[in-house]
Amino acid sequence: MPSRSQRSALYKSHPELFLNLGSCLAVLAIVAIVSYLVARERSNIEQSAARSASNIVQLIESDIVRNVELYDLSLQGLIWAVKQPQLRTLPAQVRQQVLFNQAFTTPVRGDILWLDAQGNVTADSTSVVPRQANFADSKVFQAHRQNADLGLVISPPFKARLGTPDWCISFSRRISGPHGEFAGVAAGALRLSYFTELFKRLDIGHDSSINLINTDGVLLARQSASPDDLLIGANFAERPNFKRLLADGNGSFSAHSGINGKTRLYTFARVAELPLIVVVTHSGDEVFASWRRTALLVSCATGVLCVGILWLTLLLGRELRRRHCAEQDLAELAATDSLTGLANRRQLDQVLRREWSRAQRNHRALAVLMVDVDHFKAFNERHGHQGGDQALRAVAAAIAHSIRRPADLAARYGGEEFLVVLPETERHGAQVLAERIRRSVEALPAFADDTTPVTVSIGIGCYTPGTQQDLATLLGSADDALYCAKRNGRNQVVSAP
Repeated sequence: MPSRSQRSALYKSHPELFLNLGSCLAVLAIVAIVSYLVARERSNIEQSAARSASNIVQLIESDIVRNVELYDLSLQGLIWAVKQPQLRTLPAQVRQQVLFNQAFTTPVRGDILWLDAQGNVTADSTSVVPRQANFADSKVFQAHRQNADLGLVISPPFKARLGTPDWCISFSRRISGPHGEFAGVAAGALRLSYFTELFKRLDIGHDSSINLINTDGVLLARQSASPDDLLIGANFAERPNFKRLLADGNGSFSAHSGINGKTRLYTFARVAELPLIVVVTHSGDEVFASWRRTALLVSCATGVLCVGILWLTLLLGRELRRRHCAEQDLAELAATDSLTGLANRRQLDQVLRREWSRAQRNHRALAVLMVDVDHFKAFNERHGHQGGDQALRAVAAAIAHSIRRPADLAARYGGEEFLVVLPETERHGAQVLAERIRRSVEALPAFADDTTPVTVSIGIGCYTPGTQQDLATLLGSADDALYCAKRNGRNQVVSAP
């Protein structure tokens, strides 16, 4: 892991990169937070719809249980009355009152019948004179005749044989004789339109429905169903959604409708111990309509915010890039000699100290070349300061082209003097480079009509690892070698001993 100083240096060298990275992380954080809040709001809306539907389911379940209990009480009362020996001696009107609870057997719900052992109607809750019909072929009648332990039986939906041919379900119990023999059936019919009217009084919204299904998968009632609705009596036993309803017993889930393929929120519950299931289905489009509008608005606002952040980041990055370039230009100007284009004295001092410390630490050689233009004062007098400046620029260019390694540094030391720093360079290498510089300067074309070429004298100072030297001594030895070269006739290279 990089240290704090390394991270600081990396940031200073790549401020735009860190700005863009931070901006992207901020945008990702905003998108993640908004996505989480939008998703949580969707979950809250779904839970709220499920709770509302669950209240409706419980209300319907209570009503159904109450009706079943009333039917069962009426059937048990009928069975008790049938077994009374004095019943047949009563007048017809009185017998009608004893057999049937007139307050309960209203046309809204349905009628109650007493069927004898042959399936004939013996007594009818709707009239003193019973209507004539035979139900011996009924599956429910046959089931009671064959099995004495069925108890209360709720039939699949059927079209009523007596009266208006409405869809009905029946509640029935076996009537047994004194010795347990089959003596008939007490049966009550409940019109499914009763549930339809009950469902209509409950406002669950557009494109939603309330359904009553038995455990065999047969649809008994539906919110908007008419008496001849084709869905009444339809069997959904093989539908995946019904299988899940049957397996879970109660709860809620979202799934695609098996009828129209739309997404639905199913809330359901088993009605007590009865083979009935109440299902409230909400349209997903309706439940999440307001959420979708909110999510769209929030998404657009978040998108605009993120685009704005990224755009401002680009603008700021461009300004940082301009500032960085300006700082680099200023730093380069501060480290460059304006006349020759070489490093100035300030940069030279920094590089010298750094390379000297590195040579001491790594026990490596270090060489410096002290370069001085020969007879520059006389040249300046002949051609003026402008000519002298041109000569210095030409010499600086020759020195710069002669050094090859990136670590080598050529700098203007002062006036007509130049200094070349050669890290990890021994005496022989320094002499080769110094001679190359001398020849390059000597090969410069003559200035104007001057017949005297521009030449340089070079003094070499070398640091050998393990010797007792300091930086001042190294520079002093190079300066002494330079003056030795001048005394010996100039235009030559001299190395300090």
